[in-house]
Amino acid sequence: MCPPFPADPFRPPPRRRRAGASLIELAVLLAIAGVLGALALPGYRDWIADSRLRGQSEALAATLNRARSAAMRSGARVTVCRSADGATCAAAGGWEQGWMVFVDENRDGTRDADEVTLHVEGPALHAVTITANRPLADYVSYTSVGHPRLLNGALQMGTFVACSSGRDAIKVVLAHSGRVRLQKTRDRCP
Repeated sequence: MCPPFPADPFRPPPRRRRAGASLIELAVLLAIAGVLGALALPGYRDWIADSRLRGQSEALAATLNRARSAAMRSGARVTVCRSADGATCAAAGGWEQGWMVFVDENRDGTRDADEVTLHVEGPALHAVTITANRPLADYVSYTSVGHPRLLNGALQMGTFVACSSGRDAIKVVLAHSGRVRLQKTRDRCP
């Protein structure tokens, strides 16, 4: 057996790897993270605000669709009204205070103690406002065939506008057939 070769005297010894990073490397990393954070934060805030506005609009549209379905299933008039407390219809204010869905057996547009509440939605969060044009300002009431009608029997259709300061408004459009659709706009909210 041959003896092992001696180490090469002209080759430097292997370097040991250092653990961790130098102070300069750490400072550069923090500077890059700071710049990226400063660029991303406004976009993230905008995304959150848009998501909240869209979520509130979708909640209203879903509630209107549920109310229409409930009216057709039950064969009774079902009403959606603004409600701050979830038990009675509000006489004033916007839809951002919340709303409720109930079976309106006596067809008067207000929830009585013996009428069944089907759904309650709490107030809108984070400065979202929801306004409606006159036919929808107080309530939306569906007949047993799923058509929205005012209490006097007149056709009920119109538009809700969901807004949040500095964002583009979203419209919740109620058609004469009772169908609901969301419409994004370029109208800037105040």
